Amino acid sequence: MTRAGGTFDVKLTPQATDDSAEGATLGRMSIDKQFHGDLEATSKGEMLTAGTSVKGSAGYVAIERVSGTLHGRSGTFALQHSGTMTRGAPQLTITVVPDSGTGQLAGLAGKMTIDIADGKHSYDFEYTLANVP
Repeated sequence: MTRAGGTFDVKLTPQATDDSAEGATLGRMSIDKQFHGDLEATSKGEMLTAGTSVKGSAGYVAIERVSGTLHGRSGTFALQHSGTMTRGAPQLTITVVPDSGTGQLAGLAGKMTIDIADGKHSYDFEYTLANVP
C-alpha cells in the first residue's frame, strides 16, 4: 500500500428532490472538490442523503469522479462513499470504484478516509496501483 495525504476544499450545492413521503427526509447535492497535497485534483459528484427525526442520525451515499495527479501520475478515477451517523457516531467508507482508473492511474485500488477539524477537511488515501495490460 502507498499512502497519500493532504487537504481539500468542498462545495456542496443542494439539488431539487421529491420529498413527499413520510419518514426520512431525503436530499440530493452536487459535489465540487479541489484536492491539494499528494493528490492534486478536482472532482465532481452527486450525493444522496437521508435525515431522521433522531438528532445525529443520518445516512448518505455518493459517487465522485476525480481528475488530476496522484503522486505525479495523471488520470481519473471514481470514488464511492457510504456513510452513516448513529446518534452522532460516524461510520464512513470511501472506496475506489474497481477498474475506474484511467491514464497513468489505470489499475488503481484503495480506500480514503476524511478528517474534519476546525472546519478544515483533510484526506488519507491508502492505495495500490496494479500493472494493467
